[in-house]
Order: sequence, then C-alpha cells, then structure tokens
Amino acid sequence: MWRFLGTSKARTSSDAWFLGKCYKLLSEESSSDVDSDSGHAAFLEDFSSRIWITYRKGFDAISDSKYTSDVNWGCMVRSSQMLVAQALIFHHLGRSWRMPSQKPYSPEYIGILHMFGDSEACAFSVHNLLQAGKSYGLAAGSWVGPYAMCRAWQTLVRTNREQPEVVGGDGSFPMALYVVSGDEDGERGGAPVVCIDVAAQLCCDFNKGQSAWSSILLLVPLVLGLDKINPRYIPLLKETFTFPQSLGILGGKPGTSTYISGVQDDRALYLDPHEVQMAVDIAADNLEADTSSYHCSTVRDMALDLIDPSLAIGFYCHDKDDFDDFCSRASELVERANGAPLFTVVQSVQPSKQRYNQDVVSGSSGDGTVDNISVDDLDGSGETGEEEWQIL
Repeated sequence: MWRFLGTSKARTSSDAWFLGKCYKLLSEESSSDVDSDSGHAAFLEDFSSRIWITYRKGFDAISDSKYTSDVNWGCMVRSSQMLVAQALIFHHLGRSWRMPSQKPYSPEYIGILHMFGDSEACAFSVHNLLQAGKSYGLAAGSWVGPYAMCRAWQTLVRTNREQPEVVGGDGSFPMALYVVSGDEDGERGGAPVVCIDVAAQLCCDFNKGQSAWSSILLLVPLVLGLDKINPRYIPLLKETFTFPQSLGILGGKPGTSTYISGVQDDRALYLDPHEVQMAVDIAADNLEADTSSYHCSTVRDMALDLIDPSLAIGFYCHDKDDFDDFCSRASELVERANGAPLFTVVQSVQPSKQRYNQDVVSGSSGDGTVDNISVDDLDGSGETGEEEWQIL
C-alpha cells in the first residue's frame, strides 16, 4: 500500500525530481494521461526500491559500550548509510534497478544489505562507522553532524581497503571516495572546491595505477547558514536533484537527520530513519532473505526552508564521462549562483596563492585564490595530512 505523508500529493501537480529522475506527479484524476514510466506508480516503485535504513534494537553491544540500540541518537549514521547504499546499488545494479517482486534475489542486492548489518562483521555497520569516526567525535549515544559523518566514511573506507580484516573483511568499497571540503574543520571558509586532478588521482590510487579512472563517490559537506538555511541556496539545492549523478542529501530539521532523496516545489521528499525496528542478520549468501525491513512505501515531505543549514550532498559518477558530465552541470550551476555557489569546480590547484584563470570556474566568488596543494600530498582520500586548500 502506498502512502504520502504531508501535503505534496494533494496540493500540487508539478514535477518531482528523485535522485536524478523526473516524475510527473499529477492528481489522480489526470493520472491516466501520464506516461507509465513517469507517473505516480513509477515514482512509488522507484521510491520503495531505495534502501531504507532505520534505528535498530537488539544488536550486539557497540564496542565497549552497553548500547544495543541506536534509538534517539543514530539518525545521522543511518541517513549516511542510506546514501552510501544507494551509491552501491547504482554501481552494481544501475539506476534503473527496481526491487524484484519474487525471490531469489540477486547476490549483488543481498550482498549490499549484508554490508550494512548491525555487527562488527559487517563492513559498513554502525559499529564500524563509530569506531572509524572516533577522532571526529563519533560515539555511541551521541548525535553527530554531517561533516564528521563524511569524515568517518572516509576513514572507514580507507581502513577497509588497507586492512580488510579489521572492519568486516567480507566486503570492500568498490569505488574511490572524495570528501570535498574547503576547510579542515568543514565549518569555515568559502565554497568547497571539486578539483578534477584530485579526483583523477584518487581514481588512479583506487585502481593501484592500473587504469586512469574508476567509479567515484563524492560527498560535499556544507554549512548554508547559521540558525536556518539561507534562502538563496534553496534553488541550487533543488537543482542538484536534476543531476543524473544525484545521491541526495544528508540533512533534515535541526538535530533530526533524514535522507532527502527528492524535491517537489518547495518540499523535500525523504526517507526517515526514525522508525525503530529489530536488528536483522542477512547473510551474504541468503538469496531468499526477508528484506522487507529495508524498504519503505511511505513518502514523507518537509519544507525545504526548514532543513538544517548543516548538510552534505552526495554524487555518484560511474566513469570518466559521467564525472565530466557532473563537472559540466556543476559549473553551470555555479554560473547561476549569483556569487554564492554551493561548491565550485577547478581543473587543478595552482602554486601558492596564485590567482587561477577565472575561465576555469565561471562565476566563482571571492578573489579567486587558493592555498597550495600537491596531489602527491594526498592520503588517498582527497585529503592532505596538514592544512587544506580553499577558495577565499
């Protein structure tokens, strides 16, 4: 049974953008005139096929704590798991994949769900994410922000690749990861900068130099206001959902994280992690597993101007052509930003504090200077060991 919570279905007939795909959500009276691939039923099939990860209870205690549940504090962790799970679905099964109606399920689908199980044996569990994010303040029982969450993923993916026996050696991250930031603490400075040369180096490192490019996940932590989001950024955020590479947003109301996966008019459509479910153990080879607790048919919405200004956007680029298309779209978005872009794109970083060619990033704000960085200084995750560069 499909359900819409909120007002989006009843009050509007405008297009909805959901992870890079447009749907014509017309009123039921006129739905017969809509192409079956873009109407209500198609949207709801797409929505319910996305991986839904929520609070769980009854799992093994996290590390040396007594927590056997993440209720009331783990919503940011769960939201981030949903975003990364979609990246893995897109990578292994494609954007057009839909939840099959019959078993047995595909090994790729079951394998992805297994990696997000709630135990240290599962590569991307809440247990392992908290361990990886200790230096960024992640701890059982404590709420965490999107910037620290992105850094925790960066650390976990690197550890998983370098020491698979440490964090669930049954699965590895099948793409490069680039956490895009303009400042070492993610809370100050100008717009984050996507550096094409850095992305290329990360892909090369991921492939151990055997090929020039790989799939890549980009996480872009942002702070778009103080107590509330600056309205000038809302149209830009909406536009990112039209990118074919869109993975949505980690965000929500202050202190309440959700996985925002679509937009319609001035509303954000999201998957809500705040439902409490019992922990389940889906074995990687159980193609007959009950996976119903990982899918949701309830579409919730909230006003975009109510979301927390601290958020993170995700993008998945399958190959070099896909990444080039993303950069082109992002650069066009910069041009429409009136001097306040969400993030910018540059080919490379010029030597120490030199002014780079404004043709590289049209419409960028500030004086166009960047701190010095060498691709050789990267630690394999898009970061340097010391200070980072930023547009000032």
